[in-house]
Amino acid sequence: MIQLKHVSKVYDNNIVALENIDLEVKEGELVILKGVSGSGKSTILSLIAGVLKPTSGDVLVDKKHIAKLPDHFSSQYRRDNIGFIFQKYNLIPTLSVWENIMLPLVPLNLDEKELQEKLMHVMNMFTIVHKKEVLVKKLSGGEQQRTAIARANVNNPKIILADEPTANLDQKLSCEFIQILKKLKSLHKTIIVATHDPLFFDLDFVDKVIEMHNGKLQRQSVVCS
Repeated sequence: MIQLKHVSKVYDNNIVALENIDLEVKEGELVILKGVSGSGKSTILSLIAGVLKPTSGDVLVDKKHIAKLPDHFSSQYRRDNIGFIFQKYNLIPTLSVWENIMLPLVPLNLDEKELQEKLMHVMNMFTIVHKKEVLVKKLSGGEQQRTAIARANVNNPKIILADEPTANLDQKLSCEFIQILKKLKSLHKTIIVATHDPLFFDLDFVDKVIEMHNGKLQRQSVVCS
């Protein structure tokens, strides 16, 4: 489903973020990208999301050449296929839970009934419906995380990308996030998590753990349940 073929990414200041990466993620797999900050994990997520383009090589999703899409079509591709869970949530603090989750739906011009159905579905799924009218700035860290996850899933994307999703959570909330991850995998989402949190490395529902160092894939291990 997702393929990176001989991908390198060099930033304008000649910093090499990725060097000749080959990676394949099958539909429905949960893959962990393991590595310290600066190892290239977030760059891989951004390439798959079409936010960045590689310096060389190719990125394919469902056999489509994502790296060659014009910016307008990249935005449409993300809207239709990608749910992104950010380290710092990227919520708008002065808007309510409901309004934050609704934002990805605005370009679709849905009728009121369909809009309500989509919002209520994800808010119930991620246990945040009781806070729907509360401003995000008044939420706890765990509630903000669930709001961000609901927003990432409101368009029912095929692919979930999570960048250091537990970096701002304590261990209890991190374990709650892992249970949400398990739920998403049961829904046959294709999931890639970039993290250095050891909680993720021995989960029995993870398909592969891929270790990265200095922009290169170091080791891949298949996790058996």
